[in-house]
Amino acid sequence: MQGALLVNLVAAIPKSRSSVPAAYIMLYYRPMDSPSLRQLDIFAQMVAAGGVVACAQALGVSVEQVLRDLASLEMRLGYRLFEDLDGAARLTPAGRKTAQAMTLLSEDQTPPVSVEDAPSDIPSAPLPSPTWAAPVDPSRQVITLAAPAPVFGHFQDALAAFEAANEDIAITLDLHVHTAQDAATALANGRADIAYFYALEEPSGFISRYGWSEPLSLYAGRDHALARADSVGRDDLALTPMLSLETQGGVRDIIDAALAKGRVNNVMPLLESDTMFEIIAALRAGAGCFAAFGTLARDLGRTSGIQRLALDLPLPAIEIRQAVGPRAAQTPAVEALAEFLFL
Repeated sequence: MQGALLVNLVAAIPKSRSSVPAAYIMLYYRPMDSPSLRQLDIFAQMVAAGGVVACAQALGVSVEQVLRDLASLEMRLGYRLFEDLDGAARLTPAGRKTAQAMTLLSEDQTPPVSVEDAPSDIPSAPLPSPTWAAPVDPSRQVITLAAPAPVFGHFQDALAAFEAANEDIAITLDLHVHTAQDAATALANGRADIAYFYALEEPSGFISRYGWSEPLSLYAGRDHALARADSVGRDDLALTPMLSLETQGGVRDIIDAALAKGRVNNVMPLLESDTMFEIIAALRAGAGCFAAFGTLARDLGRTSGIQRLALDLPLPAIEIRQAVGPRAAQTPAVEALAEFLFL
């Protein structure tokens, strides 16, 4: 599936806008950490095909499968990727920037495939710029914002407004950052100018500032015994299986850390999946409970058959913090954007 994802991403890039050999992109591409490769493959093929029916035919799946995986991906990200799915599907502004970020080439990624398929003249450094969007006018200053995808969803309107008011500035995204360590690395090596990350408290040895907090909640099927309880304690949770996101993303890491800090027994989950429809189906079937925060928690709270548990003690909230690169003080546009987003 990963190979198919890469082929589809490369195929979706307009040929006139990319001078990077396909094998080069396949060597160095690193997928986003959170959503499943299947969902990203469908997203990429949707861009290439231009419609749901054509996408389903190209991938050999049903239209219902395409719509279900796109909806699951949008639920994870917290924003819409396409408009007019019933006709000629068009990327939303947020979808276009997400597509661009998906094809970001990582300077610190070790090539995961055999090098004999790569051209012999591939340079060792530096890696090229993102190749999805049209080349940025060299007269425009590029600012890279690193953030988890749901945090970008929080800012998408503000970013569009900032770009509209500053035509000499282009904003690109890096959606790989989730933790303080991710942010510190991205800022130190110049991969990002501004970074947002998840934390439970202010990290030591790394300057950042508090943006806002998002409560962590537990959800179960409406017919589950805990969903009907007036108050749910830690002893009750210790006897209840957990459902979780998969382990490769920073969202799972911060949730696990918050559950541990909140003294919730965190054993091996009954189900691990990044496909939200699988999680929702398991919750409705009474399989256990699921922890979520931010836009994902908001959408779960609006989903029929799902109930937020009435915990006797709240779980630790997830902080969203902002940090800027060491050269931001010498770059007025970066400082201006950081302040604009922070307000």
